[in-house]
Amino acid sequence: MHELTIVKDIFSTLEEHYQAKSEDIVKIEITAGLLSNVQPVLIQNAFDAFIADNETYKDMELDVVVQDIIAHCDSCNKDFKVEFHKFVCPCGQPSSNIVQGNDLFISKVIFKQA
Repeated sequence: MHELTIVKDIFSTLEEHYQAKSEDIVKIEITAGLLSNVQPVLIQNAFDAFIADNETYKDMELDVVVQDIIAHCDSCNKDFKVEFHKFVCPCGQPSSNIVQGNDLFISKVIFKQA
């Protein structure tokens, strides 16, 4: 289950970036593109398992935002949303120029109010 590795990497990043303040994080949001090979339910389960074993983070929450696949059409020079994994622009031309959708990143970190 690669989701547990991803969750561990997220916490490593948070600890490295925020150091002592990482204990004050109450919620994190990650953005996962549809092409990132991350299932929101599985990442949530891995997150829950990780925080259950780490008392420091027991009250932390996770939100997973799913990012659509956006491709760019060279024929009409426009971006379009890929639906049902059909990489065909509304103008009718196929395109594999992915602009968005294969990302996986921490998009928001919320701390306790002081």
